[in-house]
Amino acid sequence: MAILAIGDVQGCYSELKHLLREANYRAKYDVLWFTGDLVNRGPKSLDVLRFVADLNERAVTVLGNHDLHMLAVAESRETYRKSDTFRDVLDARDAEQLLNWLRHQPLLHRDSEKNLVLFHAGLAPQWDVAQAESLAQEVALVLRGKDYRKFFDHMYGNEPDNWAESLRGWERLRFITNTFTRLRFCMEDGKQLLKEKGGLETQPAGYMPWFRVLDRRSKDQTLLFGHWAALGAGQHDGVFSLDSGCAWGGRLTALRIDGSVKRFFSVPSLGYANINEP
Repeated sequence: MAILAIGDVQGCYSELKHLLREANYRAKYDVLWFTGDLVNRGPKSLDVLRFVADLNERAVTVLGNHDLHMLAVAESRETYRKSDTFRDVLDARDAEQLLNWLRHQPLLHRDSEKNLVLFHAGLAPQWDVAQAESLAQEVALVLRGKDYRKFFDHMYGNEPDNWAESLRGWERLRFITNTFTRLRFCMEDGKQLLKEKGGLETQPAGYMPWFRVLDRRSKDQTLLFGHWAALGAGQHDGVFSLDSGCAWGGRLTALRIDGSVKRFFSVPSLGYANINEP
């Protein structure tokens, strides 16, 4: 059995099917891991959601910022933006079922046996993987609970911008969610910069990619993430980035993990959105 870890699909269903063929995906034997952002920007969010949900235990996905945004829009907690492309999901006959399924997905998935950890964007350098797993569960409990709509009312915003165990309530949940779904750059002490989305070395002085903080506490595990299209797919400082900007006209990438062998596969985008759109 192999694991195919796949970067942000974002509604690029045709490219996903192409990628699975290129990566020698065997539906009866292999498991698909998705870095989140299954929806938005590409043209077929509904097809992607149905495909992944129908895989049941043969797939793992974590929540990304676009997934959470769609859930907030579906609950009328946020407006549908000009650049959004998930109307097909909201208008689908099975929308309620699919949105409920998506809301029950985690922010982090850990395979302790294989020493692999999957999430959408980043980890605070102060967190080891066990703590990150526990904090992800705090958000999951709220998202899966009866008051989940209140979460969307408080989800948006860039503050607080650094971790403290003393954080409580919505500020704590917002920081955890931002870290898992939006983080790219931070300072050595963990202070986050969430608006910057350029490539390496584009950040202001004092900031660095979260995975380059020298004493980050998650260095003992293999980390897989997406979210950072400008970074692209590759191996960096012991982590694997998998978002290669398919929805922006780039590529869709998978990392095939077969025992100790890891190999990248990618296919070109059919070309959709403008990466400079909000």
